Amino acid sequence: MTTPMVLAEGVRKSFGKLEVLKGIDLAVQPGEVCCLLGPSGSGKSTFLRCINHLEQINRGRLYVDGELVGYRQQGGRLYEQREHETAAKRAHIGMVFQRFNLFPHMTALGNVIEAPVRVLKQSKAEAVASGHTLLERVGLADKLNAYPAQLSGGQQQRVAIARALAMKPKLMLFDEPTSALDPELVGEVLDVMRGLAKDGMTMVVVTHEMGFARDVGDTVVFMDDGVVVEQGDPKQVIDNPQHPRTKAFLGKVL
Repeated sequence: MTTPMVLAEGVRKSFGKLEVLKGIDLAVQPGEVCCLLGPSGSGKSTFLRCINHLEQINRGRLYVDGELVGYRQQGGRLYEQREHETAAKRAHIGMVFQRFNLFPHMTALGNVIEAPVRVLKQSKAEAVASGHTLLERVGLADKLNAYPAQLSGGQQQRVAIARALAMKPKLMLFDEPTSALDPELVGEVLDVMRGLAKDGMTMVVVTHEMGFARDVGDTVVFMDDGVVVEQGDPKQVIDNPQHPRTKAFLGKVL
């Protein structure tokens, strides 16, 4: 059987006395697009950040491509890895945030080539050539030398996607990538994500874009209050939800 790209087993996460994740079990197969839906505060973004160990889990196991991220297991117990070991694994997991987090003093191309040169030790020439290709891929071939302040929100988010792809990730995580955008700019970012899905990129996407989840997702997971309430085929979950909580949520957003 194929090793899942993401495998969560009983994942729990608390912030102080507040338990945000209450035992998440989830598997995402290679090449699959998994869309996480749910109300604010349901734990979706926290779970996403746990996948690449930006947040530490308190209990359970989280594997990416068959390996624990941030931990090593010895004698049935987990021990946190050193930061450089975690960073090496995290380098293969691309993440795109709500806010674009671009370096304001660097051009679009400069933002894209920074990590490959510093982390992957690519030559400047190789990184620049790849950067040109990636910015063309996201429709920004004419914005190589533009600074973030000169770009629209949708353009900045597409640079952020190109920057994540420059690290040649095997998994892409998207945390509500269109929520900070004006409505007319949402489509250009979703089109790039559709292209990635078509190319076979494994993606976990926290989103409120129901059309994208229905059309592009292979699996939809509805979360509420730190648990997975319902999951399955997007058309089944979105168009014919079985759980009352899923029905109530979708009734408000559709």
